[in-house]
Amino acid sequence: MRPTAFTLAFILAIVSTLPAAAQENVEGREIFVGACAGCHGADGHGDGPMAELLTVPVPDLTGIAEREGGSFPWLRIVHMVDGRTGLRGHGGPMPIFGAVFTGDTVAADGPDGTPVITSNRVLEVVDYLMSIQR
Repeated sequence: MRPTAFTLAFILAIVSTLPAAAQENVEGREIFVGACAGCHGADGHGDGPMAELLTVPVPDLTGIAEREGGSFPWLRIVHMVDGRTGLRGHGGPMPIFGAVFTGDTVAADGPDGTPVITSNRVLEVVDYLMSIQR
């Protein structure tokens, strides 16, 4: 039995209405693997190849929301990854990626409506971190 044009259109309509959250953040994962996985591990569990060389424990990033009582602290994580706000992420040894990720500055509204100006790559990484919470 061959699918009809109607059947194909129906399937396409269903697939296109899937929630955006169900789609993988490919760009965020690629940035994370390139910039963060050395310490945090490819899956964010804190087991990257550099972790054993650091003097501070590397956190499991899949448990951020769990450690925060079930809510992902989006703005605080943006500030930690960006690093230019005066908040030194992870006690200080984490690189300041806001200074590294230049040239793609964007303004975004945080979940509470707070305007944030940072790198699009920082936002992609933070959105990826939100997606890997257990």
